[in-house]
Amino acid sequence: MRNILIMLIVFCFSTSAPALELAGVTIPDTLNTDLQLNGAGIRSKFFFKIYIGELYLEHPSDTAAAVLDDTGRKRMVMDILYDEIDAEKLVEGWNDGFAANLSESELKGLAPRIKEFNDLFITVRAGEQIVLDYQPQTGTVVTIAGKERGTVSGADFNRALLSIWLGEHPVTDDLRQALLGKK
Repeated sequence: MRNILIMLIVFCFSTSAPALELAGVTIPDTLNTDLQLNGAGIRSKFFFKIYIGELYLEHPSDTAAAVLDDTGRKRMVMDILYDEIDAEKLVEGWNDGFAANLSESELKGLAPRIKEFNDLFITVRAGEQIVLDYQPQTGTVVTIAGKERGTVSGADFNRALLSIWLGEHPVTDDLRQALLGKK
């Protein structure tokens, strides 16, 4: 009996809690074994919760410059909380983010790939995920609601994409801080 009690106590204390839970969504602290949760936060607009943003990195960092300059694998996950976001609104948001964080020459140079990226988007609904998975040899693989939609090449494109959340003019400062693990 004593051995059973000891085993129960050891079992109870050896199970680990999830890394984080936001808006009822459990966010794992690692993906596969090479990506670690750098940070996560909720993107709100007015009083509405739009999505949970999660940033996973091979080499976690608390500075935007280090994340943007890192050449390793990266993954941005957006767990959709809002009832429905149509493709046009998503594309408008991407374009606003690119324009706010890139110079005119950078925007011009990336224009064909930004269009390619925008063309991958469809309407998303609460409970679905958008996964932006940067693989150095391949590019940014876009998966929406569990279906791979396409790949956009280039480390420069991924840097521009992540600047939407981590650049000089992020979508929100609160989300930027959360993705950098500072909140």
